[in-house]
Amino acid sequence: MTLPGPLGTPSRLTAAVLAAVAVLVVALQGAGLAQTGTAELRIPAAGTTTLLRLLVFTGLAVHLGELAGRRLAGEGPRPRAWSAPAALLAAAASAGLLLLFTAVSGLSPSVVYGLREGRLVLVTANAFVLAALCAASRRPGLAALPLAVAVGAEALRAHPETYQPLVGTSLTLVHLTAASLWAGTLLYVLRTMRLRRGGREVLVRYARTAAGAYAALAVTGTVTTLRKLPLDVVLSTAYGRVLLVKPVLFGGASLLALGARGRMLSGGDAQAPARVEVSVLAAIVVVSALLTVVPDPHGIAP
Repeated sequence: MTLPGPLGTPSRLTAAVLAAVAVLVVALQGAGLAQTGTAELRIPAAGTTTLLRLLVFTGLAVHLGELAGRRLAGEGPRPRAWSAPAALLAAAASAGLLLLFTAVSGLSPSVVYGLREGRLVLVTANAFVLAALCAASRRPGLAALPLAVAVGAEALRAHPETYQPLVGTSLTLVHLTAASLWAGTLLYVLRTMRLRRGGREVLVRYARTAAGAYAALAVTGTVTTLRKLPLDVVLSTAYGRVLLVKPVLFGGASLLALGARGRMLSGGDAQAPARVEVSVLAAIVVVSALLTVVPDPHGIAP
């Protein structure tokens, strides 16, 4: 039996190429466009930083999703493992962030390694390398520990704030884990269903477990927004402008998830809305990467 290729038909290949180009353009130009007319200081190498952050988040989601997806897949053939390449991609992107930080700051590598930002990025890179080694071993589940370290380092890096740093770090820790599990696990489930030319029960099991991730995302996202974004600077800051896109995409993903669930309950084919859902979730990851680069608006409001 000949199994379908990873991208399927030529039309799907074309769509994938166009989507990749769109992601690249948004990652490289998004921060600059969002800052137009805001009078905020331009972030050096914002486009490259966004792209590298996107690769880190993608590698994390794919690897975490595969760990969770294997538990949902049950008996039957499973798709080729992407966890080790994903972890290596995230490790390379983290190393790229470290090199970019060194180049932009003009500091020597030894000085950068001693800074808080440099240490955390270095921890992230090493954690992903260890996760890749675990994924390639006979006990790939051990990768959960270094992945947790990577998530923790990213949460600490994202909140160097002096006001309630523990709250901000905890919110990011939960939010990033939930987002990675929602998107990454759905991707693995769809790959499994495509390989088995069906496997509806796998999607049913996923739907039952995705509610927790959804709730965690909604709560932590709302609280983080209220903490970091003064209402009077929503439209006058790059952070506010980018953030406005996220609830729209989140709402779209929610509707698609409900549509897929409705089709499952009625015995119909839920794969179509689920495939669109994972595409919308990928767009949310791009927006999340942009949010890590644009200036933090906290303290701007009088």
